[in-house]
Amino acid sequence: MVGLITTDGCLSKDGRHIDITSKEYAFLQDIKEALGIDNKIGIKYNTQRQKSFHIQIANKNFYDFLVSIGLMPNKSLILKGIDMPNKYFIDFLRGVIDGDGCIRRWIHPSNNAEQWSLRIYSGSEKFIKWLQGITEELLKIKGGIYKEADTKWTLKYGKMAAKEIVKRCYYGDCLGLNRKIKLAEKCLGSYRGWSRSKTVLN
Repeated sequence: MVGLITTDGCLSKDGRHIDITSKEYAFLQDIKEALGIDNKIGIKYNTQRQKSFHIQIANKNFYDFLVSIGLMPNKSLILKGIDMPNKYFIDFLRGVIDGDGCIRRWIHPSNNAEQWSLRIYSGSEKFIKWLQGITEELLKIKGGIYKEADTKWTLKYGKMAAKEIVKRCYYGDCLGLNRKIKLAEKCLGSYRGWSRSKTVLN
């Protein structure tokens, strides 16, 4: 949940409200069930008039907790590392992938081989570098960082690294975005013949 709020969530300046946005209505329903709340799911539109859904949670204790671990209002460009116990990192990372990640499959044009990658996007250089470092430290998986625009950073993992990450993050009965869960399952079922990679250190 914290990973999703870090990417697709927003902390209000009132010190109490947390907003979670998703393009998939069913995902927010799953979140409501997991939290045991009956909050209404609303509709919102971005500047390009693209439709999405959101729920708003009013809980000062939870809000204060999120601030204490490193979140804040208007966090997109100033976010840094998140302070959490290591045992929760894979769930945090799954939330980040659900929010601002992309699991992608394609066929290599020269050898017709199946390829996979995992990319995570952020507007904060400090956050993306922290995420790269903590993923390598805890999961022993290396990724590369690329700057795609003045305010857009990408952390990219190739096929073996992507497979290893989704194997750990999208375990059975996890709370996750259904579309990403299905992509993770396809990735895990399609690595026959892949060799080990220098990006997976263990």
